[in-house]
Amino acid sequence: MPSEKELSVMDQALEWAYDKAVSGLGVLGSAQDLGDEYLRDNKNNKLDAANSLIRWQNAKAATGGFVTNLGGLVTMPVAIPANMASSLYIQLRMIAGIAHIGGHDIFDDKTKTLCFICLTGNSAGEVVKQAGVQIGTKFTASSIQKYITGEMIKSINKAVGFRLVTKAGTTGVLNLTKMVPIIGGVIGGTFDGVMTNTIGNTARDAFISQDSEPDIIIDISASAPTA
Repeated sequence: MPSEKELSVMDQALEWAYDKAVSGLGVLGSAQDLGDEYLRDNKNNKLDAANSLIRWQNAKAATGGFVTNLGGLVTMPVAIPANMASSLYIQLRMIAGIAHIGGHDIFDDKTKTLCFICLTGNSAGEVVKQAGVQIGTKFTASSIQKYITGEMIKSINKAVGFRLVTKAGTTGVLNLTKMVPIIGGVIGGTFDGVMTNTIGNTARDAFISQDSEPDIIIDISASAPTA
């Protein structure tokens, strides 16, 4: 069972990472900039833009080429490893970029909470239900956003933190680094590509309406832009 200290650290880390994702960090632009870039490249087709962003992020995560020395840019307000902070920042920047592509206000607290939920990937629907929010068969922003209250935001954020800490292991805060392994500030390995793919698909399905589209699962082996 995660300790209150671990849950508190995770909560602070999530808040820090999201703030940096939407405001920009060092040489990396904001989530809005990222989303706008992919919208332009895909002629304002939201679904194509999100899928293209996911493919690009997958390729960078799987090949270890997304970012180097990010740890040197990270100054955390809590005592957690820089590589964990980097991981949360990278994933939340992708999620928030997709939310922006879908037309959501990423400065809104409800949207931020939905981005946090997306970090749990395939467990998103379960996490929401554990927080007391009843949804249908699919977790989407439209299915819960208008029903979320301030108290629900607290409950959902706590449920997300609990899920992430539990997934990482419960023998100490340092084990949170196992959530997304990073070595020397460089994301690499098939594991990271698979996780990024799952999180990206969850964010796309949550924030971009696909009422007229078939279910899509991005293949992380697909070709991706080199930029």
